[in-house]
Amino acid sequence: MIRCISPIDGSVYAERPTLSVAEAKAAVDGATTAQTDWAARPLAERIALVQAGVANVGAMNDEIVPELAWQMGRPVRYGGEFGGFNERATYMAGIARDALAPIEIEDSDAFRRVIKRVPHGVVLVVAPWNYPYMTAINTVAPALIAGNAVMLKHASQTPLVGERMAQAFHAAGVPEDVFQNVFLDHQTTSDLIAARSFGFVNFTGSVTGGQAIERAAAGTFTGLGLELGGKDPGYVMDDADLDAAVDTLIDGAMFNSGQCCCGIERIYVVEPLFDAFVEKAVAIVEGYRLGNPLEPETTIGPMAHIRFADHVRGQVADAVAAGAKTHIDPALFPQDGGAYLMPQILTDVTHDMRVMREESFGPVVGIMPAKDDAEAIRLMNDSDFGLTASLWTQDAARAERIADQIETGTVFMNRADYLDPGLCWTGCKDTGRGGGLSVIGYHNLTRPKSYHLKKA
Repeated sequence: MIRCISPIDGSVYAERPTLSVAEAKAAVDGATTAQTDWAARPLAERIALVQAGVANVGAMNDEIVPELAWQMGRPVRYGGEFGGFNERATYMAGIARDALAPIEIEDSDAFRRVIKRVPHGVVLVVAPWNYPYMTAINTVAPALIAGNAVMLKHASQTPLVGERMAQAFHAAGVPEDVFQNVFLDHQTTSDLIAARSFGFVNFTGSVTGGQAIERAAAGTFTGLGLELGGKDPGYVMDDADLDAAVDTLIDGAMFNSGQCCCGIERIYVVEPLFDAFVEKAVAIVEGYRLGNPLEPETTIGPMAHIRFADHVRGQVADAVAAGAKTHIDPALFPQDGGAYLMPQILTDVTHDMRVMREESFGPVVGIMPAKDDAEAIRLMNDSDFGLTASLWTQDAARAERIADQIETGTVFMNRADYLDPGLCWTGCKDTGRGGGLSVIGYHNLTRPKSYHLKKA
């Protein structure tokens, strides 16, 4: 049984039975059979059906927003995820024709030589709870458009999301076997992957979860896309717009209770600006309101589960015991407790502390001074993760020189915590492998097939 324990009050908000092994195999068989006819449909028709499904999700938004608050704690004041959900799907629909176009090498009286992009078959999408609609659509939309069938397995914390998406896409005309929402336990998922049930698996989640996916796929040659976490840094240089840097980086650290894939988890500030940055950051966080996410005044809701909050509490306690300084007074956040976790800013931190090395995925950020670009680069690269980095300067050439030396998937200048669908969403080191969205996303969701046709 999949159970969602609501972070609002600890109640069971939703529960669903998992598929038996036989039922899961039958679902794969149905998807495999339906995929052939789906791929044979004109590209324009697949695009139109996916766009209609996306629009149907938007029409549900008034119901979806409070559902998300109950499932994973994001305050209703932020209005849900449809803006990013729609932006990503719309962009991928717009580039599909060019991204999937055959590469013509020769078409003469003697030969036709061409490389086509063909779908993998059935794509399994294992989606996380923190941005459950936006992370899922990153793969669902282009996979369907490219001619794959999709099976969506959502996190147990957000079980209603997959149901909503399936309802929306089926109502738009996407066949039920072509896009399936499934409830699977870990073992059944691993067994299906090991049995070569899927042509491609996309997983967003923990490093240990990604390792389990890789072990299950070992020897099957199944294509994998893995986004497994981050410890994303921000670096504020001497010529930065300080107010903009503070506003954006602290929002990037604290929004969604810090539960963002590319949230800011550590900040390095050039020494002359360090004290002013910390002072402004503290003032921002002191103005937050922690509370019930269903109340419009709440700016920070609970974390998705009490164990996530306890993990961050442990990191902070260990850092303080090792000499870190806290800047946020607990008296400002009397609601702190259980899944409700007050935000915190730490200084006097070092990379010997867990809070500066482990993924926190919560509303805490450590801030350190940096002497110069060289030291900041060394500190940013001193991490097992590599998803994004945020650079703050007025000098684009300087930012690009530094970006060339950072071990990460995406580098931002003067912004943070954003996914640009025109660029490949990717990472390195323990953040994972592969890439989603952009033209490269289509290339990963299809395989090249070469045609060498001799006419005479």
